[in-house]
Amino acid sequence: MRQNYLFIVLCGLVLLVNCKGGDDSVNPEDSKTLPTGTIEGKVFAKNGTKPIGGATVFTIDSKNQVYHTYSNADGSFSLTAPEGKTTLHIQTGNGLNFRTEIPVTINKNETTSVPSKDSKLNQIAKIAYVEGSYDEIEAIITNLGYTATEISYQDLKNFNTISQYDIIFLNCGSRNLAQTGTSSPGNDLSVFSNLSTFITNGGSIYSSDWAAAYLVGGNQNAQSCGIAGGFLDFTKICFNINGNASMYNNCTVSNTAMASALGFSTLDIQYDMSLWQKIQYYDPLFWEVLVQKDNEPLMIRTNKYVDKTAPKTTVGTSLNNNHMTICHHTANGNTVTITINQNAWNAHLAHGDYMGSCSGTTSSGNIYYTTFHNHASGNIGKAGPILEYVILNL
Repeated sequence: MRQNYLFIVLCGLVLLVNCKGGDDSVNPEDSKTLPTGTIEGKVFAKNGTKPIGGATVFTIDSKNQVYHTYSNADGSFSLTAPEGKTTLHIQTGNGLNFRTEIPVTINKNETTSVPSKDSKLNQIAKIAYVEGSYDEIEAIITNLGYTATEISYQDLKNFNTISQYDIIFLNCGSRNLAQTGTSSPGNDLSVFSNLSTFITNGGSIYSSDWAAAYLVGGNQNAQSCGIAGGFLDFTKICFNINGNASMYNNCTVSNTAMASALGFSTLDIQYDMSLWQKIQYYDPLFWEVLVQKDNEPLMIRTNKYVDKTAPKTTVGTSLNNNHMTICHHTANGNTVTITINQNAWNAHLAHGDYMGSCSGTTSSGNIYYTTFHNHASGNIGKAGPILEYVILNL
């Protein structure tokens, strides 16, 4: 009888050990059962001087567990992960457009510093912009150490031209004066169709102030609710060109991740010219408000746009280099959006991950719209870092 009792106890212990599992059950955020070390450093833009906050910094072990953290507003980061040789990934946005990969060795119970020359964020995306009269986003791109190609309004009519880019910036006051004598795009259906197809297939666009016409149609002074003309109708957003020249004090950065990356959550915005586009109505289920004054949205974005009639096609260069964006499930029940080599996808799929951004419901690109902009002759103050954030997170 005593022998049977001992046998039952022994079997129970064996079952208990088996239920606890092996290394797969280790929480990457609390790796107390594995020998670990720390990697620290600072993320910079390509110019080597601008620190980048909000970047995702991570490593992946042999079991496809992800150990991740985020850079602080001053660009600094500290990541604890299992010892050994690995690759340190640094990404902004979903990782398709800007990322860097650094081979590192993590030593047990030691802190290893990454040289700043290695932690610069590389540009993967191909970026284009349409020149504007009152906006100059390309100046910010260049100051960060990145490159953008100027395209014309006429180029927007040729999908083969714009499809080679990942991101298109539509500056305020970009126009087609040489051909029409009026502000673009009016009711140019070819432009709207191309932008719609571009976004649906993963391309991202940024437009500011009068460039609202690229979203909803009409000339810059012909926006009103109830008039549909662009690829977004008035049930999604509409504008009224009645903004006054004034100082907007105590505006709020309402997106917490963005505020953390910037290091501030309030700012003053100077609208130094009248007749800027105020957002009269927006669909809160379609748009996310990033910056606002009280209840007035000043900067919004969406990744929910889908044109079901748009043809399936290839857009940009970021998807053509054997990488893909996935939503990874961490062992502690959270999720993180990362871009990985496509060769690793099957292992991540088995882990329970899925394709696309954790925050997205479609495979479409982003649409950003700002009522304020980088004025060619003005100082935009704290709005400058906000626009830098936009560039790196499109």
